Amino acid sequence: MDFEIIQDISATVDAVDRTLIDPGFLVLMAELPKLGAATVLDQRRDDDLMVQDVRYLFQAELSRAVTRVVDPKLLTWVERSTCNLTTHVTECEIRPDHYDGLLAGGYRSTIVGGPTATRRTLTGEIKVRMPLVGGKVERAIIGGLEENAMAQIGLIETWLTGAAEATETE
Repeated sequence: MDFEIIQDISATVDAVDRTLIDPGFLVLMAELPKLGAATVLDQRRDDDLMVQDVRYLFQAELSRAVTRVVDPKLLTWVERSTCNLTTHVTECEIRPDHYDGLLAGGYRSTIVGGPTATRRTLTGEIKVRMPLVGGKVERAIIGGLEENAMAQIGLIETWLTGAAEATETE
């Protein structure tokens, strides 16, 4: 199932890009709805290219039809992101830790904007290979992504406000 999510963020393009690769911020992603944990596993930077792996844990109510096939405690995945800090385009691949044959997905994040406002557009695809319930699970995952994206706006803006205040007091 294809999706597109748009975030309007009150910050510069560079500030948003820097935030999305900051290990301190990435750990805070666990505060978003339906996420139980966020762990930075690896970050490698080569000039303006950052490759990072972050493990997430999905935590939300699931229907009995889904929990008959999937153990909610095993709904973890690694998001491999390749961020180009010059073009502000990030390619993300979702790599399930378990149920590898059941879930595949990825998305592209494009950040554009002016001096004080940024638009981040996420376009991608989620595919769940489960007879009868696959489409429902895809819709639930995309709904969760949309909910998290809206909550993430506030998290980014709060993070940047804190960073600005810390710089002012130094």
